[in-house]
Amino acid sequence: MTLAIFDLDNTLLSGDSDHAWGEFLIEQGLVDAHYHAQKNTEHYEDYKAGKLDIHEFIAFQLEPLKNNPREILEHTRAKFLQKVIQPMITDKALNLVQSHRQQGHTLMIITATNRFITQPIAEEFGIELLIATEVEEIAGRFTGRTFDVPSFSEGKVTRLKDWLGGSQENLRNSWFYSDSHNDLPLLYLVDNPVALNPDPVLREEARRRQWKIIEW
Repeated sequence: MTLAIFDLDNTLLSGDSDHAWGEFLIEQGLVDAHYHAQKNTEHYEDYKAGKLDIHEFIAFQLEPLKNNPREILEHTRAKFLQKVIQPMITDKALNLVQSHRQQGHTLMIITATNRFITQPIAEEFGIELLIATEVEEIAGRFTGRTFDVPSFSEGKVTRLKDWLGGSQENLRNSWFYSDSHNDLPLLYLVDNPVALNPDPVLREEARRRQWKIIEW
C-alpha cells in the first residue's frame, strides 16, 4: 500500500507546535519565563538555520515534562490543543490528508516534536501512525529523557526504516510533505517528495530537482 508521510510543524499545521507549546508553558506559569523564552527562541532560530543541536534541544524540550506533575501537564495540553493547535489546523491541510485517505494510502506523521505534544494532534487529523521523539516515563512521571533515535533530519530516515522493518509497508510510490530543508534526507528517499510552504533552502532544492511545490 502507498505510504503518505507528513511532517507536522509548518506543514500540516500553520505554525510550530513545539515552539508554541513553549510559549504556552510560559503563559501558564509552568516554566521560568525569561529563561524559557530565550532558549525557546534560540532553538527555533537554530532549527530554521539548519544548525540545531537536536540532543540539546530535546533536553530543553523535555525538561518541563520532568518538572511538572502528569495531571497538570495533561490539563495544560488539553487547553493548548483547544486554544493554540486547533486554530493551526486549516481546511487545506485536512483536505490534503483526506485526499490520500480516499486513495487508500497509509497515512503517517513523522516529527521531531515529542509524542506527548503530538499524539493528540495526530488524532485530530485521524492519523494513527506517528513517529515522534519518544519520552521516557517511569511510574507515571516523565524522566526528561528520550529512549529512541530523535526523529529529526537523518533520524527521520532511521526511525522510518526501523518502522518499515517491522511492517508490511514499503516506500514504493511513497509521498512525503515537508516545509523544511532539515527534512531533505527523507525527501530524497521517497518517490514523491513535496515541498509544502518551503523555506528558502528547500524551495531552491525543490526547483532544482523539479519537485512539486505547494503554497498555502
